[in-house]
Amino acid sequence: MQEDPTVFLNDYRPYPFALDRVRLSFTLAPRGTVVRSDLSFTPREQGADLALDGGEGLRLKRLAIDGREIATGDYTREGEALVIAGAALPDGAFTLSAEVEIDPADNTAFEGLYLSGGIFCTQCEAQGFRHITFYPDRPDVMSVFEVEILSDKPVLLSNGNPAETVAGRAVWSDPWPKPAYLFALVAGDLRAVSGTFTTMSGRAVDLNVWVRPGDEDRAGFALTSLVKSMEWDERVYGREYDLDVFNIVAVDDFNMGAMENKGLNIFNSKLVLASPETATDADYERIEGVIAHEYFHNWTGNRITCRDWFQLCLKEGLTVFRDQQFTSDLRSAPVKRIEDVQALRTRQFREDAGPLAHPPRPDRYQEINNFYTATVYEKGAEVIGMLKRLVGDDGYRDALDLYFDRHDGDAATIEDWLKVFEDATGRDLSQFSRWYTDAGTPQVTMTETWTDGALTLSFTQKTDPTPGQLVKPPRVIPIAVGLIGPNGDEVRPTEVLEMTEAEQSFTFDGLGARPVVSALRGFSAPIILERDLDTETRAFLLAHDTDPFARWEAGRGLALRALSAAAMGEEDENADAFIDAIGRLIAEDDTDAAFRALCLRLPGEEEIATRLAAAGQIPDPDAIHAARERLSLRLAVTHEALLAGIFDAMETPGDYSPDADGAGRRSLRLAALGLLTRVDGGLRAQALEREAGNMTERMGALAVLVSLGQADEALARLRADFGDNRLVMDKWFTVQPMAAPPADAVRIARTLSEDAAFDWTNPNRFRALIGGLSANHAGFHAADGSGYDFVADWLIRMDGKNPQIAARMSTAFETWNRYDADRQQKARAALEQIAAVTGLSRNMAEMVGRMLSVAN
Repeated sequence: MQEDPTVFLNDYRPYPFALDRVRLSFTLAPRGTVVRSDLSFTPREQGADLALDGGEGLRLKRLAIDGREIATGDYTREGEALVIAGAALPDGAFTLSAEVEIDPADNTAFEGLYLSGGIFCTQCEAQGFRHITFYPDRPDVMSVFEVEILSDKPVLLSNGNPAETVAGRAVWSDPWPKPAYLFALVAGDLRAVSGTFTTMSGRAVDLNVWVRPGDEDRAGFALTSLVKSMEWDERVYGREYDLDVFNIVAVDDFNMGAMENKGLNIFNSKLVLASPETATDADYERIEGVIAHEYFHNWTGNRITCRDWFQLCLKEGLTVFRDQQFTSDLRSAPVKRIEDVQALRTRQFREDAGPLAHPPRPDRYQEINNFYTATVYEKGAEVIGMLKRLVGDDGYRDALDLYFDRHDGDAATIEDWLKVFEDATGRDLSQFSRWYTDAGTPQVTMTETWTDGALTLSFTQKTDPTPGQLVKPPRVIPIAVGLIGPNGDEVRPTEVLEMTEAEQSFTFDGLGARPVVSALRGFSAPIILERDLDTETRAFLLAHDTDPFARWEAGRGLALRALSAAAMGEEDENADAFIDAIGRLIAEDDTDAAFRALCLRLPGEEEIATRLAAAGQIPDPDAIHAARERLSLRLAVTHEALLAGIFDAMETPGDYSPDADGAGRRSLRLAALGLLTRVDGGLRAQALEREAGNMTERMGALAVLVSLGQADEALARLRADFGDNRLVMDKWFTVQPMAAPPADAVRIARTLSEDAAFDWTNPNRFRALIGGLSANHAGFHAADGSGYDFVADWLIRMDGKNPQIAARMSTAFETWNRYDADRQQKARAALEQIAAVTGLSRNMAEMVGRMLSVAN
């Protein structure tokens, strides 16, 4: 029997030693890097064994305490642990010295120290440091670090401030205590795009964005974004940077988007490099947001870290919320809010409704890398947003100031976080804490009663059972509502109703006429709100609601009802109302172009399937795709002249700028193009693809041509122009299976997988192709099971090289049990094929096991 690898929150115990200081020395070599460590410990519990993490791949060459070799009988090494018996340890402070040899060139999992195109780099979150040396690799063990790097590479970087730099040697000193997961090292032939920043206290900070030679001209936007982030964090949160230098390094092989290592952020190159010819508007906004996210971690994640990995949402949810605020301030706040809600519904609601459901703070895990999820990040951010709504702007700022003062230098917990809010605002948050401990998306039903000038809103809440949690007590749910009069004027401004019971009512008195209720304004809580709204009322809200999210939601509701009915073979009057109302909205020249673009885009096929499944229906991917195509055609035919006018008017002459205004105009132009294609046969897309002066419009036109089967020449041109550009070729691999007609998607993906440029061991390239097919809803869920088989085969192959990437991409299967019996049988067979692999990683075994645990 295999030992149960499950780790439980309730089993947490403090580490029995304080780690006072860490000294590391690296002699870098691709096949034989030598790591020497000196760890200065002070016992907290006399007689305790010293347990260190460190598994396969560490070749132990020396182990000593205070300079004396440790006898082999005084320590044991098994699996991923090395344990030194307490009897062999001194009573007081001591230094443990170790020397190990590791093989960065053979590290295809990209955890610990590895090579990316000749560059030595590290990724230590969550548990990568144990692949570098023996160490108490847990976030609550914090220490100051001094790091020596010996190498012939011209650039040698680590955390903190440079203490000494000579040819072949560099020493870095980080004065701020940190856990090992924040350690970083980079050595390679790199070029810096540099600047400076003066903090609010007058300290000068050197800023560097390090890239490969030849990429310097695409790093300027990242540097500008870093400066904006530093300015914003000082202004909004009062947080000042605390080192003399801040380095960002772009590497091509990276499992995540980026990593917030103290003073040395390592980034996936796709989130650093940008030029108008190679990056889209979405790329620019993503770069800006992720640069901010990782920088903001300096305080919410580094200076204050998490006590254990169960508390991951404390640092990630808070930092996501902060980067969302940042983007909202720099760009369009309403558009940003709607985009965040769309992402939450597409990814996190789906997660909550399936076998992978878990609370923002789970109480157990087998492989922590599997919990870097939408629930931890995006839902974690929504929980922060609810707290801010409940306590108000001033209460939130007071609580955050107290959090930074009280816990600077700590490894904190969710309880610590909530206690800060209770102490700062006087609120009891014991019931609110269920948002952290309970999985699932609450479903709230709202009804209205009108009597003699009084409007009563009645709410009921329930949350369906999730794996391991059958009973769901009521939560605190802030529901923001406003009342709109029959003439379209707002008669009651936004008010936040606090729902705390399973059933609860709120009454508004003194109203002259029955108002229309605008509910869940700003998406004030991550819930599913059900209300019986007729078509006329939805159209009224779409026309008159003063809250941008609620206005968009009204149009979305019309479209979803129409598409859901059509997918089930029924007619719905919402289609006509939606087409008419959207025509009026997109004609509003004084309305933000990006907002009009969001309203014009139909709900995605995955969102329609989720809605049908929530209503107890069995989604048919082919019927959903056909329904969406029919409604798109009707929109195009009805509003052809209007859409053509928008397409022409939204052209952005002059030099490209990734700012919100230009990006919004291009977004609306491409939304119009996607519909006009239904009536012009692709003529506009063909012309735009050839003439576009930026990658945003070129890729938008290319996606349209792929959907029409007219993209061969355009794809050849893109490859001829950018065949040597890694990031553009990732787009080339993604757009083909993602935008293809569903019947062709798997065939196209299979052909691309045989292309010489498909370097599947590169995480970005693998995600590009497999993620592109998975995003084609009807293509991946092909009735013959070919999509399931193709993805399963590649997941098995990748699992042997990079278990993290394979496990994360396996979420393509997470909704397999909501489809018809034939698809379920084929998906289950694909999952069982993965589960049967000998030597399957713990990452993949946990994911597949959880997905197979659900009944048909």
